[in-house]
Amino acid sequence: MMAVYTQYFQKSKVFLYPLLKLKKGAEFVPTETYVSWDGIYGIEDYKFICVYHSERTSKFIDFESKYLRDHALLENTIHLPGNKNVYVFNFKTYRFDYVKFIEGKFSQFSLGTKKQITNFFGTVGKLSDYIQSFLDPEDYHESYALALEVDLETVQDVYEVCSIPDLEKETLVSEFPPEVELLKNKYLSLD
Repeated sequence: MMAVYTQYFQKSKVFLYPLLKLKKGAEFVPTETYVSWDGIYGIEDYKFICVYHSERTSKFIDFESKYLRDHALLENTIHLPGNKNVYVFNFKTYRFDYVKFIEGKFSQFSLGTKKQITNFFGTVGKLSDYIQSFLDPEDYHESYALALEVDLETVQDVYEVCSIPDLEKETLVSEFPPEVELLKNKYLSLD
């Protein structure tokens, strides 16, 4: 590893999206991903939210039918103005790893989750090197200590080499459509 990656990146897109088991390089990928929706879902709900910015063309609808609509973890689909298609997945199946994700303890993911992430990103190239260092930081502590110009013990004490998720940036801030709000409240007032 030559350099330390220091810019913030959407952690849910890197660590949770691969758990959907969708193929890398699919024609459509979410523009944004989140772990909460302001005022709707909190991190305690174990949701993973994908936002696709796309017109509902026949290609997108075909993709949605093929990969999203019948996905075992899909809980809700919401179409927002501005060609925003929101898919809410229930990640209670991944509860252990979800909590480790929120805590920024990526090295403590279960072996199955690590394998899914590694399989998604592959084993060749700079990105896969970074991913591997985030999942198994012990093997990279020396490189990070050199790159950051700090003592090896400091890096070993911190252990993780990837910053924790910024929960503000991992929160979708968008109004919930009124018709969906009625469904959420499970009643319709006829007054």
